[in-house]
Amino acid sequence: MLTLYIGNKNYSSWSMRPWVLLKQAGIPFQETKVRFDSFEPGSAFKEALGRISPVGKVPVLVDGDLVVWDTLAIAEYLAETFPDKQLWPADAAARARARSVCAEMHAGFGALRHHCPMNIEAHLPEVGARLWREQPALQADVQRLVAMWQGLLAQHGGPLLFGRFSVADAFFAPVCSRIQTYALPVPDDIRAYIARVLALPGVAAWVADALAERDFLAFEEPYRSHRPA
Repeated sequence: MLTLYIGNKNYSSWSMRPWVLLKQAGIPFQETKVRFDSFEPGSAFKEALGRISPVGKVPVLVDGDLVVWDTLAIAEYLAETFPDKQLWPADAAARARARSVCAEMHAGFGALRHHCPMNIEAHLPEVGARLWREQPALQADVQRLVAMWQGLLAQHGGPLLFGRFSVADAFFAPVCSRIQTYALPVPDDIRAYIARVLALPGVAAWVADALAERDFLAFEEPYRSHRPA
């Protein structure tokens, strides 16, 4: 059986993508969580992951003797291994577009990543409002997301980016969570898309597990001094 190594579900946006993809597609797998303690060399996290993957990061997919790291590589491997799951769109042009937007998510949106780290259990509208006022690069990232999502939803007729669930929706699920956590302003149609993604069984299962962790990590939350009651 496949084994997926992940970090804390409340914080690990990278881990969330392949986990949601596997869960939503109904692909059996075992989960192994490696708790975040520090990302410094010699930390328990780095030592544990270093025994599995040469890069020492999550996520990591293990299939027998094969070790696959990086979210895009994992998604491609799953799509090739389970073609019946149709993880990419069937149409070649749509498939190319889906890969393009996933690669953009994979490599871009630096301001959103930096200023709004994933924190599923938190509700931080006041932090989001301040960041929105102070960080024009964050506004630009969200505006790009809105334009991208609106274009794809209009082209493919919804309810998800390429009509039915695909790798693209799994890749943007953590962004949907970020927008909700920080109450970033988006149009009603995009808010409705976010609600649909968060309601997907695979996403809802990840969120439920994240809420149950109750594992506050101060280094992941520089904007808060403690977990609220």
